[in-house]
Amino acid sequence: MARLDYFAPGVYIEEIDRGSRPIEGVSTAVAGFVGFTEDIRGGAELFKPMLITNWTQYLNYFARANSDGFTDFNAYLPFAVYGYFMNGGGRCWVTSIGTQLPGASKPPEPQPTSLRITGRGNRPCLRFSLRPEQIAGGTITILISDGVPRALPEGTEGSPPPNTGEYFKVQIRRGNETLEEYDHLTMNRDPNGAIATYAIAALRNSMYVVVEDISQSGQPLARRPGNGQYEIAPPIVATPPDRFSSDLEGIRDDRTGVRGIFEIDEITMLACPDLMRAYEAQVMNLDQVHGIMELMISMCEGSANGDIPNPPNRMVIIDPPSEFVKPQQVVEWLQNRFNRRSMFAALYYPWIKVPNPRDRGNPIFIPPCGHVMGVWSRTDETRGVYKAPANEVPRGVIGLAYDTNFREQELLNPLGINCIRRFPNRGIRIWGARTLVEPDKTEWRYISVRRLISYIEKSLELGTQWVVFEPNDEDLWARVRRTVSNFLERIWREGALFGSTPEQAFYVKCDEELNPPETRILGRLYIEVGVCPVRPAEFVILRISQWNGIEDDQS
Repeated sequence: MARLDYFAPGVYIEEIDRGSRPIEGVSTAVAGFVGFTEDIRGGAELFKPMLITNWTQYLNYFARANSDGFTDFNAYLPFAVYGYFMNGGGRCWVTSIGTQLPGASKPPEPQPTSLRITGRGNRPCLRFSLRPEQIAGGTITILISDGVPRALPEGTEGSPPPNTGEYFKVQIRRGNETLEEYDHLTMNRDPNGAIATYAIAALRNSMYVVVEDISQSGQPLARRPGNGQYEIAPPIVATPPDRFSSDLEGIRDDRTGVRGIFEIDEITMLACPDLMRAYEAQVMNLDQVHGIMELMISMCEGSANGDIPNPPNRMVIIDPPSEFVKPQQVVEWLQNRFNRRSMFAALYYPWIKVPNPRDRGNPIFIPPCGHVMGVWSRTDETRGVYKAPANEVPRGVIGLAYDTNFREQELLNPLGINCIRRFPNRGIRIWGARTLVEPDKTEWRYISVRRLISYIEKSLELGTQWVVFEPNDEDLWARVRRTVSNFLERIWREGALFGSTPEQAFYVKCDEELNPPETRILGRLYIEVGVCPVRPAEFVILRISQWNGIEDDQS
């Protein structure tokens, strides 16, 4: 960095930062899901978002041990997340809104508040249970590690006791805090008290857990519990039906529910597949479902009171209710019941058929949002955000709730209802790429255009943070123009902007005309950017006529 003062004669070496700072494009393929899960464990919390990057991580947080991750009451979120990863999705955030439907009768075997730990040969050893007074305190972590026998007291003659491998240590934790610790433990029910303590006797006075010996007969080493970190969580209490809608909406400051997942800045696409499950179970009526849809769309748009001050860079995918199966029914629902238009929303129809692992692989119809978001991610990674996520095969789909034909899509497509269709010899394909914007706003008709502009906006916002508090002069204006132009030229070369030259594809204006003295006094710097995005060839018209090959030669 250059110095401004020199006092002693000599040679000074200075490193000078020259040129513009490159702008890096933001990620466009980060999803957010809200819905029911089979379990909530591993640090995940009810109604709070948790980051996952693959299906195995989903099982670690939202499935019971050794489970497939799906639910007995056919929640749609596990299918949506599974379809998202299958279709090329990567990072996503999941908010669990419960492990059973509100108001549902309790299962025959309620979720236990105990933990069974096994040893060699997967044989049971110990069962830990939360003390009743600790249930409200949250999850307890049991850490089992290698232990050693007690050392002989000083001055005692004889060799130290051998470490036979049967000894272990138990730590009881909550978060990062160690609540209790027990060492020199053994499963020997009649140990030498000078070198070890029977585990049940040592933990009898624990303030947090109750321990039972459930091991079979055998040597203490064979009955020793396996090392590892285990969790014992209190039972998850289902939300009462009369509070479910408000809990689903959540509280922004608490980072809960739908409002809470919108606080995750990196999310670019959202869905709540279990809105439809709650509606089918009559936990929510159609007006309540529309209310949550409206909330998600409004938060994508950014409200006037400044809830979301950043440039809009996310979209929501909504699903039609399952009872509206035929095209005419979906049109009537969209136009007369929901009746909401937005460039930040997309609607896909019909529901898709996938195998249900909880029903021996028999098919089940689910909302298409999760699979579609996976296709969006896959298209972003393989082609770019400027490519319309259409004419793509949704993986894992074996059928459709309704086979839409060409004439029926002529009714649906102009309304922004994207069809998923079956084609002879081409399989099932996503055959639509429109937003739910008003039909007269043609500039925002396509999903790829909306997401491309959002990508550019967010990238420029993050990539020009260095400009803040810089001297607002012509040198800064030139550096800003150069930085922004380099970024736009790069995405033009990738094919995201239309034009044979950069001048035809975009312009960047930052000069004295935009920044006169009166705006500079206010501390403001204005930058004007115009881009010409590419648009999908939605209608391909082949104009064919007969030609005899002679007329043009004679003219």
